Amino acid sequence: QVQLVESGGGLVQPGGSLRLSCAASGSIHSVNTMGWYRQAPGKQRELVATITSGRNTNIADSVKGRFTISRDNAKNTVYLQMTSLKPEDTAVYYCYAQIITNGLGRYDHWGQGTQVTVSS
Repeated sequence: QVQLVESGGGLVQPGGSLRLSCAASGSIHSVNTMGWYRQAPGKQRELVATITSGRNTNIADSVKGRFTISRDNAKNTVYLQMTSLKPEDTAVYYCYAQIITNGLGRYDHWGQGTQVTVSS
C-alpha cells in the first residue's frame, strides 16, 4: 500500500511564508508527476502546481511568482514553498502523486489534506 503524508500547514499572516511537505511511502517503485491542489470552502478543487519526473513544472496563474514546487526523489517527497501569502490562498491543500508500485501498477494517490489559513 502507498500513503501520502502531508505536513506544514497552519495559520500565517498575509505576506507571510509557509512550506508544505508531502512524503510518499509504501511499495513504491518510482514516482511520476507530483503536485499540489487546493480547495477553498464552497469552491471546486483546483490545481496549484505540478512537477513531472523530468522536473518540468506547471504553476497556476494565481500563485505564479509566489509559490515554488520542488521534489526530492531520494525521499519521495514533494514540497510547496509559499511566499507572499494572501487571504485568498486560504484552503485545504492536497498532495497528489502518480506512483508506480513495486508490483508495477500505476496509481493516482491523494494526501489527506492540510489546512492553510492566511489571516491577520
